[in-house]
Amino acid sequence: MNLIGEIDISAEQAILGAILINPNVLDEIVFLEDRDFSSVRHREIYKIMQRLEKKGNPVDIVTVTEALSKIGMIENVGSVSYLSQLADSCPSTSNISYYAKIVRSKAMERRIKDMALIIGDMSRNDYESDEEFFSYIEQLVTEMRPQDNAKMISFSENKESYFKHLATKTEFIKTGFKEFDSWAHGLWRGWLFVSAGRPSVGKTAMLLQRLKGAANSQKGAVLLFSQEMDRNQLIDRWISSETGISYNKIKTKNLNSAEKELVKMSYENFEYLPIFVQDSAGVTIDEVRATAKQFKKKYGQLAVVAVDYLQIMNIPKRKGESRAEAIGRVTGEAKQIARTLDCCFIMLSQMTRDSENFKKPMLSHLKESGAIEQDADVVEFLWHDPNDTEMGGKVIQQTFAKGRDIGLNDFRLLFQGWKQHFHELPRR
Repeated sequence: MNLIGEIDISAEQAILGAILINPNVLDEIVFLEDRDFSSVRHREIYKIMQRLEKKGNPVDIVTVTEALSKIGMIENVGSVSYLSQLADSCPSTSNISYYAKIVRSKAMERRIKDMALIIGDMSRNDYESDEEFFSYIEQLVTEMRPQDNAKMISFSENKESYFKHLATKTEFIKTGFKEFDSWAHGLWRGWLFVSAGRPSVGKTAMLLQRLKGAANSQKGAVLLFSQEMDRNQLIDRWISSETGISYNKIKTKNLNSAEKELVKMSYENFEYLPIFVQDSAGVTIDEVRATAKQFKKKYGQLAVVAVDYLQIMNIPKRKGESRAEAIGRVTGEAKQIARTLDCCFIMLSQMTRDSENFKKPMLSHLKESGAIEQDADVVEFLWHDPNDTEMGGKVIQQTFAKGRDIGLNDFRLLFQGWKQHFHELPRR
């Protein structure tokens, strides 16, 4: 064994010896995982120590020996004499945190080398798509990361962080809907915002108008993953909404010269906005995360990540997992994307057919609702009340059935479907 290897083993021995002398030091090294030990026998000893401590049992030579004997591992770790040697070879427990950091650092080096070998042996031919290939590599990186436990912080320890937070102005992302922006201040970073509705209420049109407003605020890149329409169809809708030219005329390319010039000018205005569209069916949440991370790195800040819509994403079920549980895994990861990338994640969702039998939708009307309503910070329903009518379009009710930090509210909107545009209406 070379000198560096001997130092690694000595640090591992010092950690285990310190625990045998004073089990309370386990509280100081909660960040250390059993896989961080290079020696297999040290790994097994540490696992037993953790197990005993978790159960509230004493951790000493006698209890560790007994526990190892029960699973037939005592001889593999060097018998009771090796445990005694560990305790005798540790002069002090005061440096255990230092030794633990050495062991974890060396473990990270080993895992990086192991991962490099695995990637070197991999072939893209083993995967159905490039995205699956990169998703697997990302999974390897995730598994390599230390599994740190969240540290409990006192008010005294958190003081500097809190007043720095207090001095940092909260940044909201305006949507261009004045009533909503006045009430909620706009979209909030870290939000998972779910917008749900039955067909024909204008969910996609609302999303596009909202994203345009967010892009106008110049608070970061706006990413849209569209699974039902290609990007040019979406641009048709954006242009119609902005110019007032009939969506049908743009869609059928039945434009006169003046209208063509107006479309050209509108398109050029969009070129200055940080809006990016991916139009591919069956997108995965891993692909959304990877793309969003790339844009965050490239542009420094994200404003909104949006997916149209949840239920048609590629959501593979794990063994023994129900469809609802798989959906829940995706919404949970979407929420994490919003938090870690400091953006608003907007996800369109279907509503159940049963919702048509009720005057006003409820959270339970979200299709496969359990995890969606739990993970979402905000749930918006767009729905039509046939008794509420206005000239010039279709009245759409906008109900906020869940609003973390903002509460609940209702708005009225006029949807002018012929130009894919919403206007806010006075409340009744």
